[in-house]
Amino acid sequence: MAELAEQITTDIGQALQADELDLPTLPEVALRIRDEAQSKSVSAASLAEVISKDVGLAAQLVKTANSPMFMAARAIDDLAQAIGRLGVDQAANIVTGLAMKQMFQATSELIDNKMREIWKTSTDAAAWSAILAKWFTDLRPDQATLAGLTHAIGVLPILSWAEERDQLLDDAKMLDRVIESIHPTIGTMILTRWDFSEEIICVPEGYMSPLRQTTEVDYVDLVSAALLLLNRTGPETPLCDEPWADAPVFSKIGVDLSMNAYQLEKLTEQVEEARSSFG
Repeated sequence: MAELAEQITTDIGQALQADELDLPTLPEVALRIRDEAQSKSVSAASLAEVISKDVGLAAQLVKTANSPMFMAARAIDDLAQAIGRLGVDQAANIVTGLAMKQMFQATSELIDNKMREIWKTSTDAAAWSAILAKWFTDLRPDQATLAGLTHAIGVLPILSWAEERDQLLDDAKMLDRVIESIHPTIGTMILTRWDFSEEIICVPEGYMSPLRQTTEVDYVDLVSAALLLLNRTGPETPLCDEPWADAPVFSKIGVDLSMNAYQLEKLTEQVEEARSSFG
C-alpha cells in the first residue's frame, strides 16, 4: 500500500508541475465581492449591493457582525450597517470565506463525506483562529478566519482527482496518506493563484512544520494552535492538562492554558459564536 500511495503522490505532483491538475477557482460571488472591495470607489453601500445578490451570504454576514467576536453592543439587521461595522476589507474577507463552502461538494459518497469532514475541520480551525487572534494578538480576526478556512484547501483537487480513480476510492487510509503528503504544496499554489496575501499563502505549508521558527506571531501560529485545541477531550478538562499543552506555539501567542473555568467558558462561547457563522 505504501508503494502505491507514493506512486499516486508522484502522479499528482507531476500533473501539478505540468499544469494538468485542475485547481479550484473561487466562487463567482467571491470574485465579484473581492473586485468591488478593491475598487477605488468602494463604499459600504456599493459592497452591500454586490453581497445582497446572494441572500444566504448577506444573512450570514449580518449574523457575524452581531457576534461577540466583533464586540457588538447593539444588534443590527441591515447589510450596509454590518459592513460599516466590520469595514469593507474585513467584510469582504469574511464573505469570501463563507462563499468557499460551495466548493466542498462531490458526487461519490466517500469523497463527499471527506469534503464535509475537511470543511468542518476548516470552519472549526477558522473559529478558533479568529478568537485567538482577538483575545491574544494584534492580528486581524478576519484574516485569521481566512487562514483557518484555507489551511487545507489543497485537499480539494486531490479529492477531485481521486473521484476518477478506483484505487483511491476503495482505500480511505491510502487516500489520507496521499492527502497528508501533498496537500500543503497544492494549497500554496491555489492561494497564490487566488492572489491571497503572503501571510495567508504560507499557512498550508507552515502550520504542520515542527522546524518553523519566527520571531513574531503570525497566522500560521494561530492555525497551528487552533488545530491543537480542536483535539480537546472535553470542556471539563483544564487546557493545561492536555497532552499537547507544552507545545511552544501557545507561549508564543501568549495563551495562558491555566486560565480559570470562567475564562475558558467565555473563550469557548465566543468560538462557538464564530463557528455558527458558517452554518
